[in-house]
Amino acid sequence: MAPVSPPNQTVSELTDRAREIFRLVVEGYIESGQPVGSKTLAGGTGLNLSPASIRSVLKDLELAGLLAAPHTSAGRMPTESGLRMFVDGMMQVAEPTAEERAAIEARLAEPGPIERALETTSTLLSDITGAAGMVMVPTREARLAQMNLVSISNDRALAVLVGEDGHVENRVVDLPGGVPASALEQASNYMSARLNGRTLPEAAAAIGREIASGRTALDSASQDLVARGLAVWSEDASKRPVLIVRGQANLLDDTTLGDIERVRSLIDDLENKQSVSELLESARDAEAARIFIGAENRLFALSGSSVIASPYRDREGKVVGVLGVIGPTRLNYARVVPMVDFTARSLGKLIG
Repeated sequence: MAPVSPPNQTVSELTDRAREIFRLVVEGYIESGQPVGSKTLAGGTGLNLSPASIRSVLKDLELAGLLAAPHTSAGRMPTESGLRMFVDGMMQVAEPTAEERAAIEARLAEPGPIERALETTSTLLSDITGAAGMVMVPTREARLAQMNLVSISNDRALAVLVGEDGHVENRVVDLPGGVPASALEQASNYMSARLNGRTLPEAAAAIGREIASGRTALDSASQDLVARGLAVWSEDASKRPVLIVRGQANLLDDTTLGDIERVRSLIDDLENKQSVSELLESARDAEAARIFIGAENRLFALSGSSVIASPYRDREGKVVGVLGVIGPTRLNYARVVPMVDFTARSLGKLIG
């Protein structure tokens, strides 16, 4: 769907007849992905207008920049500007049913680490909207309580990191052979004393400064263990994805087969996760879902796609990430927007 200039009219300036025909065209296009013709509108929509009268109104709406007529069809489809006007001024949202809300909360409440909940959320968004689901990994760093190094073999140890909230994660650390148990204990005590109440980057910076200045009583073996223990966690954090995307296959349906270049462009855009993350970041300050339609965002100008994004907050109300969906501009906005908002609230309840 090509971008167009802003429409020449607002919803309030349309006649009742034009507004109703415009609504039927948009809803028909969203449902089928195909242009809607005057014969379809005259057939079973209750307009009680002749095809000729409907064609006249469609022409006016096209001149107003709200509809477009593809070369291969006599029907009309909304422009991106027309979709924006529909979303902002005419759409009646359909809130999730009690059953849908319960199903969403049950999926997210499955036991496991928060990383699994984030992946589940992305998959869930894809499943319930028929688009691709996206979840930004929380940027907040957890406050830590302690780190212990526990020997599991002659050349390996388990680095056990404990958060202030009781969350525990383990990573395997490679060791030089023959490290005494006393060195593991000394390194564990040293790190725990300096990790307590800090985030991992804060603690690593403080420990690095202390060791570099020579103000530590650690022997060389224990210093090496501290460096190894911190390194495995720092490396792990740097490899964590900033964005989890699931359901790209949903972007390929019968209506996209004739527009495969657009879909290829969209999938290429999704591979550039940093750029997509920057788009989602722009929704962090929103009170509810933000809607980006087609060329309104430079990233998706070529693929002509829409993004619906909503921030999610921790229990203290602080925004820790953004989630959303991406799909064709004919997304069912009335259904998807409240689904995205509710999923954001549900995920936020799981974030400590």
